[in-house]
Amino acid sequence: MQQFAAELEIDFKSEKYKDAYSRINAIVIEGEQEAHENYIKLAELLPAHQETLIRLSKMESRHKKGFEACGRNLQVEPDLPFAKEFFAGLHGNFQKAAAEGKVVTCLLIQSLIIECFAIAAYNIYIPVADDFARKITEGVVKDEYSHLNFGEVWLKENFAESKAELEEANRQNLPIVWKMLNEVADDAQTLAMEKDALVEDFMIQYGEALSNIGFTTRDIMRLSAYGLTAA
Repeated sequence: MQQFAAELEIDFKSEKYKDAYSRINAIVIEGEQEAHENYIKLAELLPAHQETLIRLSKMESRHKKGFEACGRNLQVEPDLPFAKEFFAGLHGNFQKAAAEGKVVTCLLIQSLIIECFAIAAYNIYIPVADDFARKITEGVVKDEYSHLNFGEVWLKENFAESKAELEEANRQNLPIVWKMLNEVADDAQTLAMEKDALVEDFMIQYGEALSNIGFTTRDIMRLSAYGLTAA
C-alpha cells in the first residue's frame, strides 16, 4: 500500500493536497461525530440494545479523535462548517425520523448508508494515504464493519415489518448520497481517490447489506436505481 502511494508520487505537503484534505478530513471527523450522536439516539429508541449502541457511540468518538490526529499530523485545519453542510441532508432526515420514532429509517440512514459510505471511502483512501493516516484508517474500518453488522442483524430479524419503511427510507436518502459523492469528487481526486471507485465500493457494500437483511437481487437493483436520480 505504501508502495502504491509512492508510485503515484503524492505530495502530502503541497498546498493543493492540504486544501482538499481540509475538507475530506472534516467530512470524516463530522461523519464520526454524526454517528456518535446517532447511536446515542438509537440507544434511546432501542432500550433493549442500549448497552451495545452506547458502546458503538463511544467507538465513533474514538474514531473522530483519530481523524483529528490525522489532520494535525499534516498540519491541516479541518473545514468543519463545510462538513456540517455536507451532512445536512442525512442529518435532518435522521433527526426527523427519530422524532417520529421511525427506528427502521434511523437504522437505514446510520447503520447502512452512513456506514457503507464510510467503509467505501476508507477502503479507497487507505492505499493512497500517508503512513500515519493509513494506520489510523485501517483500524477504523475494522470497527465500522461491526457497526454495519448491528443494523443488518436487527433489520434482518424485523425484516417483514420493516420492508416497506426501508424502501421508503431508501427512496428518500440514497439520492442524497449521490449528491454527496458528486460534491466531494474533485477533492477526492486530489487525494488520488477515484470517484468511480468510491461509487462502486459503496454500491457493493450497500447491496451486500440489503441482501443480508433479506432483499432479493431484483429488489436491490430497484432500490439502488434510486441513487441514479441524483447522478
